[in-house]
Amino acid sequence: MQITRADFADPALAAFLQAHLDDMEPTAPPESRHALDLGALQGEQVRLWVATADDTIVGTAALAAIDDRHEELKSMRTDPARRGTGVAGRMLTHVLADARERGVERVSLETGSMDFFVPARRFYAAAGFVACEPFGSYVVDPNSTFMTMVLR
Repeated sequence: MQITRADFADPALAAFLQAHLDDMEPTAPPESRHALDLGALQGEQVRLWVATADDTIVGTAALAAIDDRHEELKSMRTDPARRGTGVAGRMLTHVLADARERGVERVSLETGSMDFFVPARRFYAAAGFVACEPFGSYVVDPNSTFMTMVLR
């Protein structure tokens, strides 16, 4: 598996990211869905990586700046056929290493509070993320769980 910065001209990336949005759509009302679309992921303050295996996209992860030393993990997705094979772990390790190298002190995330997101919450907790209050522009929402990790 290779991890590289995203090529936004790749139609396979657009399809992979749309599948992520499609997966999230039935999980919460629109005001409680915070996944970024393709245009937002191309923002100046966002860094998106793509994992590929055999020239096929198998995962994505992004970091979006909140301030100079705090970033948010976004668009963390593994191809459903590859879940449980270590893609997410390698992606998370990669983006956290990038954040540390750039002097980021904290990475936070928002994920759903519904049963659909139990595996994600377990994954993040096992990686060292802990529950936190809403951050950035988020507000308390019964459909959201907020987690953070202080980087050393």
